[in-house]
Amino acid sequence: MQISLLGPFEIVTDDNRTFAPNAPKLCQILTVTALQPREAVATGTLIRELWGEDAPAAATRTLQTHVYHARRMLSDMRVTAPGRQLLATQAPGYRIDVKDEEVDASRFERFVQRAQRKLAEGELHRAADDLKQAMSLWRGPVFSNVPAGDVLVGEAARLEELKIRALELRAETELRLGRHREFLPELRSLVNSHPLHEWLHGQLITALHRAGRRAEALQAYQNLYRILKRELGLAPSVELQRLQAQILSAAGPEAPLPLRLRIDHRPGAVPAPVPTTAVAS
Repeated sequence: MQISLLGPFEIVTDDNRTFAPNAPKLCQILTVTALQPREAVATGTLIRELWGEDAPAAATRTLQTHVYHARRMLSDMRVTAPGRQLLATQAPGYRIDVKDEEVDASRFERFVQRAQRKLAEGELHRAADDLKQAMSLWRGPVFSNVPAGDVLVGEAARLEELKIRALELRAETELRLGRHREFLPELRSLVNSHPLHEWLHGQLITALHRAGRRAEALQAYQNLYRILKRELGLAPSVELQRLQAQILSAAGPEAPLPLRLRIDHRPGAVPAPVPTTAVAS
């Protein structure tokens, strides 16, 4: 079976049927627990997700009723083999008894962590493969058909931030592999989706320049300049201004990346953009 969270919430059964439960609170319970496979989620956490600050006096009993209905729904839909209880009671609350590989969000995180480690070790092709598989799991905004309470709002933000990290790692990997022309369409799409992300703009500018499209690289810089002035009243960073100067003075297509990612392979570590200080003479 598979639980899909990176897009509309769906469950794929053992016999490959797909269904999306339409009971809002049952979906919330299953989503919150699926984000922590085989780990107990506290009753208080589930109550906060379902009712926020307005929990009824009988919230614990009502939650037990919702869990009962969730179990019955999973059984009626024959999600997995008979006798396998997916939603189990475990102090201090409930756990969903699935493996990490049965939840797309967990698989995504594992791919990104492994790619980050491979990139730090210089295994660019393997990092690129992991990142490609990671991004292929996304089908849209996370659990977009589930009414998100406080807990799921925070989890959605965390997963979206991890997605941006994966996109940064992917851009870094592809350009270090020299795939400037091949990756240009995706870079343009990323810049359109994240117009205030200066680092991604820098990768697009650099890729265009290294592809021998100097005029378009300078035009991409001017586009970023207009966006930042209009939206924030700011100029591009010193690093990007330096990159523009390098392109203007360059005799050929070679120019250093304006920003490189500091790759930290520790679990959960976020790669931070590192300014390039060298200036082309």
